Amino acid sequence: MESAVIMTMKFTCIGKGHGAPCVPATKEEWEALRRESWLAQMCERIEKGDNELKHRLPVWTPHCAEFKDNHRAIADAVKPLNRLMLDFDEKGHTDEICARLLEKSPLVPLLIEESVRRGTHVLVEMPDAMTPEEAQQLMKEATGFTPDAAVKDVARCIYMVPESHTRFVSERLFEVNLGTDSHGFINKDTAGCAESSVSLKESSVNPCQKEFPRAFKGIPYSSIIAEWWRRNGGEPAEGERNVKLHKLAVNLRAICDNKKELLMQVMPRFGLSDVELKSVVDSACKEPPKGVSKVMQGIIDALELGINPDEIEDAEAAAEETGVKVNVKSLPIGLKESLVGVPVSMHMPVLCGIMPICGAYADGVEVEYCDGNVHRLGLMAIIRGEQASNKSVVKNAVDIWKRQFDDEDSLARKREEEWKERKKGRKANEKAPDDPHVLIRVVPVTVSCSTLLKRFKNSNGHTLYSFGEELDTLRKTNGAGSWSSKYDIYRLAFDRGEWGQDYNSDAAESGVVKVAYNWTMLGTNGALRKCFKADNIENGLSSRVMLAEMPDSSFAKMPKFRKRSADDEAKIQEAVTRLRSFTGILDVPRLRKAIEAWVEEKRVEAAKDIDHVKDTYRKRAAVIGFRCGVIFHILSGAARESKSCLDFALMMAEYCLQQQIKAFGEALESQFVDARDECIRYGSNHSIFDQLSPAFTMDDLRALKRGFCSEAGLRKIISRWYRDHWIEKTDKTHWKKLNATL
Repeated sequence: MESAVIMTMKFTCIGKGHGAPCVPATKEEWEALRRESWLAQMCERIEKGDNELKHRLPVWTPHCAEFKDNHRAIADAVKPLNRLMLDFDEKGHTDEICARLLEKSPLVPLLIEESVRRGTHVLVEMPDAMTPEEAQQLMKEATGFTPDAAVKDVARCIYMVPESHTRFVSERLFEVNLGTDSHGFINKDTAGCAESSVSLKESSVNPCQKEFPRAFKGIPYSSIIAEWWRRNGGEPAEGERNVKLHKLAVNLRAICDNKKELLMQVMPRFGLSDVELKSVVDSACKEPPKGVSKVMQGIIDALELGINPDEIEDAEAAAEETGVKVNVKSLPIGLKESLVGVPVSMHMPVLCGIMPICGAYADGVEVEYCDGNVHRLGLMAIIRGEQASNKSVVKNAVDIWKRQFDDEDSLARKREEEWKERKKGRKANEKAPDDPHVLIRVVPVTVSCSTLLKRFKNSNGHTLYSFGEELDTLRKTNGAGSWSSKYDIYRLAFDRGEWGQDYNSDAAESGVVKVAYNWTMLGTNGALRKCFKADNIENGLSSRVMLAEMPDSSFAKMPKFRKRSADDEAKIQEAVTRLRSFTGILDVPRLRKAIEAWVEEKRVEAAKDIDHVKDTYRKRAAVIGFRCGVIFHILSGAARESKSCLDFALMMAEYCLQQQIKAFGEALESQFVDARDECIRYGSNHSIFDQLSPAFTMDDLRALKRGFCSEAGLRKIISRWYRDHWIEKTDKTHWKKLNATL
């Protein structure tokens, strides 16, 4: 095999128009053309609507450095290049795409430029054996935008744009790599291949043959095969090659549509010739298809979620128990690294635990909710679990997120301590030094109301944050006296309500402030029950708190944790910086629409079941899910909310609702029953509304409620159904369901 030779030479071809001859060009010629004033003027006119002028723009070929007789055609490609130009048609996002790719790109970018109509062109190097489809998928995940899906052949050209449109250019753009597989991204449906003066790498697959996508559900077959070997004793040793390859082919064919041609391209060879590999593939495909095996399905599920395949059963068990499944692969910077080394059964507790501090960092953001009100990112979380249930995994993640706060607070506390020392050491007739009014963001959960008020007054509008390792400690200190108002403060913090106190003494702090206060607390189930008793379950705090439950550790094996790398921690700090940099109104129309649909769906479920517990908790669970979605959106850096962002917000809302019902539903239910003005059917698996016949009477409804509802409650239910156009009255005692609503 010839070694690759990198040379600075004619790296592209330039034509005066789309159909004009394309002449090889150097870096200097390419750059000189982009500096021409007439080119800039043409592009300005095109952007203003002169579409006919676009066809008169000069073109250049990013995929080929020379054509035979300067004729731009696949068959005449003399010096194809292992590169791929991607088009992002969405306008106005070039700077955003550039920032993301320069931060972290799965492929080496050579050029990033704004197109004539304000789309984006990104030219990347193509790794050996990677297809355009695989590259497009990788770049879609990296940028958050979908490139034009058309396969780009070697003769493809693009319109020249002025130098001012360039956002990034690498010197490698102007180097021609002699010695690579120059047909890596030629249109594979083309019957013939160009003769090339570039040496090809040795390959057992004819570069002219039809190729298939090298990925299944966005997962490269190479990754699937690598995990298969890991789970099946490793790559074959001498003497077991054919047996292991046959077993792999039998399992792999289910995700290759039983296509022998595709298997021939994705199967590893380990020295087998085409004839030998074909024999293995033919033998594997002779057996009737049996569907995807359990092992293969586990590998795919794990790679799709971005988790260790050994944990797929744990992920399924956690999903069965909680009703949600975390897709680690889709998480943005910061959130993804927070789950590094965390067992899948603890993913939700960790995510819930870090959401409040994320909201505290993004305290400059305002966002319009579905009802038209403007929200801040107020969040409070309680992570509950029995003793020794590994709640410290949440603390470890929060400690990393808290570093910037801690570093800044340490300097502020030092200034405050120096002031106190000067104040204490002054002479009797000496004036006390001025209070420095330092900004301290992290306060202990046991902070007194007076000190907390002082911190709020010095916060300059920023959000304070607390982390408590023992919920029971908080309960004891907030039980009476001046501490008793802390629960009121927590409720007000959810929506930045106003709070204050007024004392006729200099010894205590007085004033009125906006309460901007997020916190995360860990505690046992017993401590949670003591904090939220039947007599205060209706005070509103229970619906404002995001709950997460640690997995049951009774008689369980010891979980395995892994430390985060320095790079993981650095990315979390980068996420913190990103959250702190966002200020002002953030518009999230897609997120609003998704949350509004979810909360309406839960309203219908609650109304049919006459479930006042679900109806109570669905409203603020939606708000919490919405705010978590905003945090995801900010961290993703996308111009608009991605599908992953919407999925995350809905997952958090659903999880929050189920956890609130599980923890507080029984106590809230008893309060409703005692009041006798609401009807409860907590934990029901069937809808009261659906159980009624198409025509029914009040007696039918009364029988289903089995005496648990007062007459006033039953009339309220009928009134609500009638108002929502679910039923109509047919006579004095009968009602009829409206089919249009069923």
